[in-house]
Amino acid sequence: MTLNFSAKITVDAKEKTKAIYDSVNTDNEFYPENPVKTEIKFNEKLSIFVGSEHLPHLRANLNSTLRLIQVSHDSIESVKI
Repeated sequence: MTLNFSAKITVDAKEKTKAIYDSVNTDNEFYPENPVKTEIKFNEKLSIFVGSEHLPHLRANLNSTLRLIQVSHDSIESVKI
């Protein structure tokens, strides 16, 4: 498969990054039929690579992933102890 479109995003949420990774990567692992190649890695920062043959698929996947990151961050912030 040749990926005509791709994007790489790096997220640094300080001490929340690992929790966000765990939350977002779970969705990625349980959707193997995803038409967009999505790799999520954690190494002090969250690295996300998405690639697709179709730009609308890439855009939709990227929007969903970014929303999941935002919701995860907001959820963690809402339960600060």
